[in-house]
Amino acid sequence: MKHIVVIEDDTLNAMLFRKLLERRGGFQVTVTGSPIELFRLVRSGDVALVLMDVSLADAEWEGRPVSGVDLCRLLKADPTCASVPVILATAHAMRGDAETLLAESGAEDYVAKPVVDHEDFVARVRRWTEREAA
Repeated sequence: MKHIVVIEDDTLNAMLFRKLLERRGGFQVTVTGSPIELFRLVRSGDVALVLMDVSLADAEWEGRPVSGVDLCRLLKADPTCASVPVILATAHAMRGDAETLLAESGAEDYVAKPVVDHEDFVARVRRWTEREAA
């Protein structure tokens, strides 16, 4: 069973992502709001994908506030984490945001919240986890 880490500070979004990924996708899901736990999990080698909220209200790394974009850059700069696909998730979706966020973060993909098409969302996550395993 593939392991997905969801880093999300909104309880309702976290619960939705967990249910969709576990029930429809058959994934093992860990939800966290902690950058330290995120890195610990990804560095363990057991994570197939990270689903990352762009706006993390209380996230800190080395004593300073960080966003999901910042965390993604840090993951991609770490040789033990760089190959794990990251999908950014944000409720602040405007035309052109996807391209900008992907370029700034180094993430592989982007989804707008709220996730309306559940089947497409799970299929997208599955494609990235299968690509990672190939």
